[in-house]
Amino acid sequence: MAYHITAKCISCDMCLPECPNGAIAMDQEGNYSIDPARCTECAGFSAPACVSVCPVRCIRRREEETAADPRKAGKKTPSARRATS
Repeated sequence: MAYHITAKCISCDMCLPECPNGAIAMDQEGNYSIDPARCTECAGFSAPACVSVCPVRCIRRREEETAADPRKAGKKTPSARRATS
């Protein structure tokens, strides 16, 4: 499961040179993203390099994002259930 960069990213450029796999890139709008095909989660290292240097902690595993926000997993939140009843 690869890491990804959330909308909290401030484009500080700290993660880009740290990725040993070159999995992080900036798009034309200036937003950073992690290529899941290249991200190895820094296997063999004590921690993912990008996560270690991120000052705003915006780099997460995809499963962490889903667990933090049930809507991303396709589950309805309690307020959403009430609105549809």
